[in-house]
Amino acid sequence: MVDIREVPEADIDRAQELAYLVFHDRPEPETRERHHSLLTRCARLGAYDGDALVGFMAAHPFRLSVPGGTDLASPGLTFVSVAPTHRRRGVLTALMDEQLRRAAADGSPLVVLWASEAAIYGRFGYGAATQGATIEIDSTRPLALRIDPDPRPLRLVDPDEVPTLIAPFHEAARRTRAGRPSRSPERWAEEWLCEQDEEDEELGPPRIIALGEPGEPVAGYVLYRTKHEDDGAPPARSPGLVRVDELEAATPAVAAALWQCLASLDLTGKVCAWGRPPDDPLLHFAADRDQVRVTAQYPALWLRLVDVRAALTGRSWAAPVELVLDLSDARLPANAGRFRLKAGPGGATYETARADPDLSLDVRELAACYLGGTRVGELVAAGLVAEHRPGAAAALDAALRTGPLPHTCDEF
Repeated sequence: MVDIREVPEADIDRAQELAYLVFHDRPEPETRERHHSLLTRCARLGAYDGDALVGFMAAHPFRLSVPGGTDLASPGLTFVSVAPTHRRRGVLTALMDEQLRRAAADGSPLVVLWASEAAIYGRFGYGAATQGATIEIDSTRPLALRIDPDPRPLRLVDPDEVPTLIAPFHEAARRTRAGRPSRSPERWAEEWLCEQDEEDEELGPPRIIALGEPGEPVAGYVLYRTKHEDDGAPPARSPGLVRVDELEAATPAVAAALWQCLASLDLTGKVCAWGRPPDDPLLHFAADRDQVRVTAQYPALWLRLVDVRAALTGRSWAAPVELVLDLSDARLPANAGRFRLKAGPGGATYETARADPDLSLDVRELAACYLGGTRVGELVAAGLVAEHRPGAAAALDAALRTGPLPHTCDEF
């Protein structure tokens, strides 16, 4: 029987070594130091077998943008790991249950994570709440566009300018699209602006290009890294790569200017943006979809509703809806039962009900739909939600609908 308790700062090195063992990783000293700094700022839970640390998880103190432009407290789980000697012995379950209990006690309506294995977290009530897309641009020729790019000047931004020039724009932008975690100055410095990329040592340092008149707030920016062409002999040699880590734009014309700039970088032949929203405007204003292709789409942010009432009343609603939900939650019984949701543009209430249910579903399915990225009707069609009153799923979908789809590229 393991003991679940907080991991003191003195045990962070042990927690790192456990995670590196589990994820088959051998990071360089600089990366280890960065991970250590990150973990000092996280809540930490460990599973101890006597004095041995055999399980670990950490939680970033995030707030998550939800529909309506507001934030809700939402710890972001990371470094989830169980020693190979203690697998299939309930260690992960014990850690997850204790983390959910603590999140509820702390008043956090949500918990989020990125799943290293998608099959794991559904049984703990997590649903895939956002989708990501990888977009590739063939930049061996000029990028063809259907709209005119913003003509205002572009300029390179020094990383030292990010806190005053880029971070405020990012903070405003993330509130216009649900599903985006808050980003601290430390996270900007250690994750986004780190000189050496953790996953690919051949990539160069981060570069930032911003658009806007000198002395005025930026209207958009892109953060990217480049890789030189392969050393193989032609025709096996591949052209240089531009990897886009983040692109934010106030208007489609600003986005067009930034994409066009990326596609025109010398000595490169491909632009790869791994974490774009499925509704990226580029996919519409690109004139040649053979030149701009979606090469992958995948579940991105997984979300868990810890306090369903607080979560539902904490977001905005696009249309009026009133229905009774029969909700199951095997891990947090306070969420389970029959409830009447009455919501609309003026707000929402969520109270215990005795009437027959309009929809029956598990908290996992409600989590997937919560940000507006998954339609309830799709889950009815998949046999995962039971619709007892015709039209109930469509009514809930109309109320949950958002403008831009929820999305984040903040992997953690």
